[in-house]
Amino acid sequence: MASDHLSQLRKLGTRLGLDRDWSLIVLATLIGLIMGFAVVGFMWPINHSEQLLDQVTASDANWLIWLVLGLPIGGALFTGLLFWLLPIRLRGHGVSICMYSVSREQSRLPIRLGIRQWLGSTATIASGGSGGPEGPIVTIGATIGSAVGRLLRTDPQNTATLLGCGAAAGLASVFNAPMAGIFFVLEVILRDFSLRTFTPIVVAAVISAATTQMILGSDQPLFGVGPDILGPHNETFTVLQTPEFIVLGFVCGIVAVLFGLALRQFERFFQKLRAPKPLKPVMGASILVILGVGWYLIDPFARVPALDQALPNFYGNGYMLIKDLLKPEFYDITRNAPETVLPAVLLLMLFAMILLKILATTLTLGSGGAGGLFAPSLVVGAVTGSFMGVTLESMGLITDTNPAQFALVGMAAVVAATTHAPLTGIVLVYEVTRNYSLILPLMLTAVIATIVARILIRDSIYAADLKSMGVRIGRMSDLTLLRRMSVRDVPMMPPVIVRENESGQRLIELSERFSVKDFVVVDEEDGYLGLVTGSDLSQALVYREAIPLLQVGELERKDLPTVLQDDTLDVVLDKFSANDVQSLAVISSTRQVLGLITRTRLMREYQRELDKD
Repeated sequence: MASDHLSQLRKLGTRLGLDRDWSLIVLATLIGLIMGFAVVGFMWPINHSEQLLDQVTASDANWLIWLVLGLPIGGALFTGLLFWLLPIRLRGHGVSICMYSVSREQSRLPIRLGIRQWLGSTATIASGGSGGPEGPIVTIGATIGSAVGRLLRTDPQNTATLLGCGAAAGLASVFNAPMAGIFFVLEVILRDFSLRTFTPIVVAAVISAATTQMILGSDQPLFGVGPDILGPHNETFTVLQTPEFIVLGFVCGIVAVLFGLALRQFERFFQKLRAPKPLKPVMGASILVILGVGWYLIDPFARVPALDQALPNFYGNGYMLIKDLLKPEFYDITRNAPETVLPAVLLLMLFAMILLKILATTLTLGSGGAGGLFAPSLVVGAVTGSFMGVTLESMGLITDTNPAQFALVGMAAVVAATTHAPLTGIVLVYEVTRNYSLILPLMLTAVIATIVARILIRDSIYAADLKSMGVRIGRMSDLTLLRRMSVRDVPMMPPVIVRENESGQRLIELSERFSVKDFVVVDEEDGYLGLVTGSDLSQALVYREAIPLLQVGELERKDLPTVLQDDTLDVVLDKFSANDVQSLAVISSTRQVLGLITRTRLMREYQRELDKD
């Protein structure tokens, strides 16, 4: 009887693919445990730096101006020197580097990337730089997952899955949001929802979040909100409220696009700036300091006591600002004390905060500082939602909704619009607030914001980074299959070898004998030199009497790319698209020719894989 049950379990495992990938489940569990402890160690100095700042300024207010002036510059200088001492070849921010690694580097990430992100983002965020801890911890987790894969010499597909396990585990623990971590990795980084990928990533995210909860002894949401956010007379979302959230979705989509454009412009500016690389983050921090000093010099803003913090609200990760904006009582300030705080002043402050948070983040990250985009996107979304809520309320256009609801929904909308990942935005905000009552407007607004953002700019804030590096993100299903397959999966054609000094007549003879169109040109040591393509030979045949007078070297094309056996098929397809040829040479690391890969055979194998799925 027991053997029968065991046999049934094995059959089930075979159907699920676990006979091949069971080891990934074990490794995912290990990665989840490691990341649960890593997140606690990573977040401890960031969280305690905020408490320390509050204590210092509470005991001596004279320290405040010096902290505003000195902290961001000190953190930026440390980060700049760290990145200079630990250089990496890959460009981009943390998440885009992970995406590039999956697309072009067979999911290989250097260990020093994780070290850079850990130390650099801690210094940047703890010192007031505008960035979030989520992007760095995703990168740190991805680096650990990649290292495990390389250590065990797993194939590129399984290494990518392990990279995703680390990334999902990191995001799940730092936000206490395992579902958001899972969806972010599947929707943005891997773009693969197959069961063989989904299963280990779920295991890693759950184990990591549970480990962090066990260490901290708490399961509280990051931005917990109570039932009072709905107000005394508004317990359900009705169709009559749809227009106001549609408007919010449009506005959040536009704000997200402006955020992405500003970030790219500042990145280009600092890349072109002729200055020592370690000093560029200091330059960005210096401008941030000027904004911080200006914040305290503008008198009307100081009249909003609920937003009174030791450092300016656009410094750091902005979590305290989000918590304030999600409290319905915060907006009672404008209702109960109009002589002290006019709604117009609050609106002006909120509008300024949107611009300042975007500017602070683009200065911090665009100049070379370390940090993630999740927290800034949540802050910008909360402030945008709050601004729209107060605006519509002051105009008498909403009665059953309060601005705190708009702030919560706006968080999901901006995250979804910046990443072009509505599932991630929806699930993330639900998990960090644990409030299901607003799930309907949250989903509606996030989807509309994403649509608006995609209409205005085709690429997400991460895909734009990849595009600048020559990597295009296609449709999810097609790209997943092409990334999963490599040149090894496509039967190669045997090469017909010629040398540069041979006659053109030789090409015609070989073409008739072997029925081939493309020829590989090699040197005396059989190293690859170029190709003579069928189209070039056909053009030469127009003057057939001149063929015996031509040499192979005169017909040879040296500008065509080559491919390696481990290249994924999306890379090969890009090369075919950029060059109007039917074949490309497959070479070894020593430039020895292994064969030819053709468009026809590539598409045939791709079609077979589609039929399997």
